[in-house]
Parts: sequence; C-alpha cells; structure tokens
Amino acid sequence: MGQQNSILLFTGKLGNLIGYRRNGKYLLRSMPEIVRQSARTRRAAQRFGMASKTGALIRHAFYGELDVCRDKSHINRLTTVLIPSAGDNIKGLTGFRFNEHTGTDKFFILSPQLSADGKLHIPAQTLPVFKGITSLEVKVIATRINFTTHEVVGTDSDVLIVEAGKFFNGAAFPVDVPGNGTLMVTLQVRGLQNNILSHNARYLAADIVAVQTPQTLEVFHKQIYPQPRNIPYTNYIHSQPSVIQRE
Repeated sequence: MGQQNSILLFTGKLGNLIGYRRNGKYLLRSMPEIVRQSARTRRAAQRFGMASKTGALIRHAFYGELDVCRDKSHINRLTTVLIPSAGDNIKGLTGFRFNEHTGTDKFFILSPQLSADGKLHIPAQTLPVFKGITSLEVKVIATRINFTTHEVVGTDSDVLIVEAGKFFNGAAFPVDVPGNGTLMVTLQVRGLQNNILSHNARYLAADIVAVQTPQTLEVFHKQIYPQPRNIPYTNYIHSQPSVIQRE
C-alpha cells in the first residue's frame, strides 16, 4: 500500500494498479496476479449467480403490473431466499413481501387460497378499520414463468374495490394463465380515501401468496430384454417407471 503523490489522483483500476481513498488520502496498491478460490467459494458464487438470475426474472415478470413501490431491500431479500437452493426453491417464495413493512395479512386476516380449479379465493370476512381509509383496491396478478427456458410465458391481472371496515363477501379470481411453467400469484392491496390513493406505505402491500410448480408425471416405458439361451423364444417385457419433469 502506497500513497499517491502525482498531480492527478484517481480511484479505481489503472493497468495493474488500484487507486482508492481512505481517511482523505489517496492510496495505491497493485492487483493480485492470481485470485485463488476454494471449491466452497466457487459453489457459493455459482449459487449466488443462479439465485440472482432467477430473482431478476421474477421481478421482471411482476414489475409491469405492480403499483406498490418496492422497498430498497426487496432485491437482496428475494435473492437471499433463493441462494440456498441456487434459485430452485421457488415455492419458498410464498409469503414474500415486495413492501417489507406491510403485508396483505394486515387487510385480510383470513388468507387467500389457490384452488385446484385455477382460482385464487379470498374468504368472506370482516375487513379491519383504518384511520383515513374508506376503501381498498385489491389487485391479483398472476404470471407463468418457464424457468427452464428463462422466459415469462404470460401475465394477467384483475382489480376489485371493497369497502374498508365492512363485511366482505369473499371473491374468486381466475389465475390460470395458459402455457408451460410455474404459476406465481401476487396479491396487491392499496388503501384509498374517498377514491384517492393513499401514498402512506402502511396502507400499501404486495405479497406473493401462491406458487404452483409444474406437476411431475410418472411415465412407464416398455423395455424388451434379450432372449435367454436354451429357452424357447419368448418376449420378456418389463415396465419400469421413470419420472419426467414437464413444464
């Protein structure tokens, strides 16, 4: 480590040198010729890369429909959930909040459920009373993502306005976006005061409430084995199951 004494001071890379500032002084150090990584470090870097790629695809799928301002930590929080599985634990994102400070459970005590008929059901319940909030804008965003081909297959959304502090009869939103891939559903809630949107973050929520991965089907293949010697000709047919992942 040395101090820069030239007229032009710099930070960053310059050839094989790195300039940086510390305590008001401009310092200089050389770049290492070889960067050694252990197998564990390489695996960690690979998991982080896959998690970041998957998280970016999920954010891209929802950003066009989300109306709630995401907090500054949501990118890191999303990646952190995916890192242990290198981006494969998509179901682990159920309950993820785009706004860390407020969740949809603040508005709906009874949680929404994704049914086998391709609908998100919000149960009937009495909605809480919020100071200065007269109604709630409820938006359901469904997107299907093919993580094998790394593409957003399709996205759909639906909006409903309900009165705050009143009994809510429940609702069912169709979310069966056609195509192959994983279905992800986000529930967004925004507070309104006399039909005017509240910009208070306490009344803005957007959570991933359901994740439906492609079903694994069991397919049987017929295999014909060679004819044993000294035994009259017979076809030996045996079925063995193998699991095929279809998206």
